Amino acid sequence: MPHPKIEPLKKVLAIDPHDEVAWFGLGKAHMDDANFQEAVPALESCLRVKPTYSAAYLALAQSLQKLGRVEPCKKICDDGITVSTKNGDA
Repeated sequence: MPHPKIEPLKKVLAIDPHDEVAWFGLGKAHMDDANFQEAVPALESCLRVKPTYSAAYLALAQSLQKLGRVEPCKKICDDGITVSTKNGDA
């Protein structure tokens, strides 16, 4: 059974595809379902909409790592560290 937040988030994104919080939520919901294949594009969309969304870098790196995609994971980690440092995030 898919995560209960997935369909409502997809409806929000159909109305506003530039809602970075909805993209992040969709990615995290897919992660909660261990569906990392679907989490990756949602989190990538989040970062396209808001490239400074630090938490999305972490979630994307975690998803890529779970899929065994080591090189893209390393790049996202590097990018995320740069962004979070600029943002003053932990």
